[in-house]
Amino acid sequence: MESDIRELLESEAQRINSPEFIDSDPVQFPRRFETLQDIEIAALLSATISWGNRKMICRNCDKMLSMMGGQPFRFVMDKGYEDLDDETNIHRTFFVRNLKHYLRGLHEIYRSHGSLQEYARHIDISSSPFPAWRLVEGINNELQQANGGACDSRCLPSNLGNTALKRVNMALRWLVRNDRIVDMGVWDVITPAQLFIPLDVHVGDTARELGLLTRKANDRRSVEEVTSSLREICPDDPVKFDYALFGIGMKL
Repeated sequence: MESDIRELLESEAQRINSPEFIDSDPVQFPRRFETLQDIEIAALLSATISWGNRKMICRNCDKMLSMMGGQPFRFVMDKGYEDLDDETNIHRTFFVRNLKHYLRGLHEIYRSHGSLQEYARHIDISSSPFPAWRLVEGINNELQQANGGACDSRCLPSNLGNTALKRVNMALRWLVRNDRIVDMGVWDVITPAQLFIPLDVHVGDTARELGLLTRKANDRRSVEEVTSSLREICPDDPVKFDYALFGIGMKL
């Protein structure tokens, strides 16, 4: 990789990865909490509805957490979600009925394992070369069992052979990266070196402009390619360059 590309990525990552980034990003919502379980639930749900306009995303994350009384873990364990109206809209095509599907599965995970991290440890995501996809496979199984065998792709993707898992990879960045600037680093079940880039249209376009990605699709194979390119620069923390790709993309 050319040295000027490396320098650009390093400088942009340092510029964007700052406390000022937090107030306009969904990462602000898990950062409201102190207990691991509240952080995990807020991270997973906020990431789940993180598509589209960022202001709308943040507004609707706030609305969703308000529905939970500002106490996500207690709300899940008390099954407060069952009292909500299925048809209430949360964000675009994500409704309360989808939230209920999700939280029924999370209730069982927390009842059995105490935290999502301990569930991730239980299914041994750290031994997988693709921990995020292994985690989603496990959570989807729990959601299906908790909902009478039904699936709901509004919660988590089911096409794991192809999906980029952008939103889950973003939530894992929040939970695992431990520089304590924007990301929280509350998980140790995997290391930052095992994370994958949260790939969306804008990050994909920027990666292609910089020669980090050759494929046209924004799919799982492209996530693997971009992350592999970034690991050449920083093997221990390749996903810090998610900030750089975001910042550079805003300039292009």
